[in-house]
Amino acid sequence: MYKKRAIETKIKYLSEHFSVVLVCGARQTGKTTMLKHFAEETGGIGYVTLDYPRVRQLAREDPELFLQQYPAPVIIDEIQYAPELLPYIKIRADEKREKGMYYLTGSQMFHMMNKVSESLSGRAGILAMYSMSRAETEEYESRPFLPADVKNINSDDDIISVFEKIMRGSMPAMVTDKELLPEDFYGSYIQTYLERDVREIVNVKNEGKFLKFISCAAARTGQEVNADDIAKDVGIDRRTAEGWLSVLVSSGLVYLLNPYSGNTIKRIVKRPKLYFMDTGLACYLSLWNNSRALEMSSMGGAMFETYVVSEIIKSYVNAGIDVRSRLFYYRDNNGKEIDLLIAENGKLYPVEIKKSADPGKAALKNFSVLSALPEETGEGAVICMSPMVIPLDEMNKIVPLRAI
Repeated sequence: MYKKRAIETKIKYLSEHFSVVLVCGARQTGKTTMLKHFAEETGGIGYVTLDYPRVRQLAREDPELFLQQYPAPVIIDEIQYAPELLPYIKIRADEKREKGMYYLTGSQMFHMMNKVSESLSGRAGILAMYSMSRAETEEYESRPFLPADVKNINSDDDIISVFEKIMRGSMPAMVTDKELLPEDFYGSYIQTYLERDVREIVNVKNEGKFLKFISCAAARTGQEVNADDIAKDVGIDRRTAEGWLSVLVSSGLVYLLNPYSGNTIKRIVKRPKLYFMDTGLACYLSLWNNSRALEMSSMGGAMFETYVVSEIIKSYVNAGIDVRSRLFYYRDNNGKEIDLLIAENGKLYPVEIKKSADPGKAALKNFSVLSALPEETGEGAVICMSPMVIPLDEMNKIVPLRAI
């Protein structure tokens, strides 16, 4: 059964204003299914995938003939396999000057976005897409999370059911097929990822070490990136570790949350934090197969934080908002940290993430550092397992996980 994706509203909007719409995201996040559903509702949109070797060869060797055989409007799936098409798509877009001519998908996010931006500047609307958000799986309204927008809300979440969600992840196949076991799905997923996406992006000579690298990264989800540390564990050099990390980012599996870098503050830590965008994949790679054991472990807090941060990222991305200029974290050399800073209209909204149900005012202890920053401080939130919104003071409140 098809579940409506929140990003569809933005797809429709872009198709009415741009000749080309590009949707980038990790493999099996539902890009093709979503666009096919959009095409069925819109009508008259064709489809072709570059997964087929002969079709891909034609696109690469004779782009003009390819576009004659598959005329607009058309969905071209996995465009990263034939970037040679992009200049010819540009020519057609300029000649026809019609909206919604080409709908492209790609499994290499920022790498692919940059290529399209260079070739189709001003002609393409570009969107990122991740695995399903909780709002999508449970079919309630999706909107960008902001503490100031959270009003009264009640939640019946319990820690056991939340960690079961974390363990299964939110890939469409895991959401729609309740009988599918995580180890079966993610095992196949990683093998496909190694065989297709990794080989397409970078020449990895030792796939065993690359798999170990991904597993080491998964075990560090929610932590600052330390390339030297990962490289040492895997048995590679720092440069290789940094290159492989960029592969994970490019293919949409990992998001690097940058630290806030106010010009007036020199003591702020400059390393990004690493988050897996699907907790089910992170659990599989870090060898967790029991949700209760994970919740009670030393990694439980980091995985809970990963779940919350990925949900907040999705809430913005699904609205077509580039989160790279909106979301940050704060940590200084004195050890003071704020899990998330949301930049909106000249204000910084602080967010703490706690696995407990009643974290209390102690969770606000580091919010005071924001007074030294040039931006105005907005309302803050402590996202946790509370069943309701509870004010902590006039500017900050406890917020249930369900509010994202």
